[in-house]
Amino acid sequence: MTTDWDAHWWLAEVANDPTYEEEVLPLLIDLLEPRPEHRYLDIGCGEGQGMRAVGESGATVFGCDLDAVLLGHATGPVARARLPELAWLIDGAFDGAYLVLVLEHLSNHRRLFAEAHRVVRPGGVLVLVANHPAFTAPGAGPLIDPGDGEVSWRWGRYLEPGTSVEPAGSFNLTMHHRPLGELLVAAATEGWALADLVERGPGPAARQRDPLLAAQANIPRLLGVRFHKAP
Repeated sequence: MTTDWDAHWWLAEVANDPTYEEEVLPLLIDLLEPRPEHRYLDIGCGEGQGMRAVGESGATVFGCDLDAVLLGHATGPVARARLPELAWLIDGAFDGAYLVLVLEHLSNHRRLFAEAHRVVRPGGVLVLVANHPAFTAPGAGPLIDPGDGEVSWRWGRYLEPGTSVEPAGSFNLTMHHRPLGELLVAAATEGWALADLVERGPGPAARQRDPLLAAQANIPRLLGVRFHKAP
């Protein structure tokens, strides 16, 4: 089994970027509302930041990821697996599952929604935290007026699914873009009911550190979604 991810690059990125602790993980916890008596699956757990955050509630967390180097940094039970396949897990094994900045790296998002639906018990939840589709659209990005410095947003090819390639250490990483409607319909088709949806721009700390982000306060950067499985 091979990996298409530069684990050492990612670990350096995480170590030097406080966004995970300031914005990403709090959004996950807000939406998941983990319970001590529940068992959760971290899909694409990486080095285990989400596992640790959810585990602080007293819940049991099981992680899976492809990269053996990252899994070596995780705390708790983990398995090495290539997503979106979860065939190695039995039906209804978990009270909930979640993905943090993972779905945009998968070419088959429908399969992921279907497999998550199978391994989560009736009445359980699925939480998605992702780069907002406004950011994943090919050609999207900020536009700065050279006259007054005003920042607007170029939407790129937002309305159609597509891919872009981003440098990621020693690898070129493919990012998969789906419009928001496509994501929600795909999840609904596989049996997930929408319970909550949150769109967030750059957080206060990030805006204070970076003037360009401060000018993008009203441009969504993160998407958080909570789905329910029917009892």
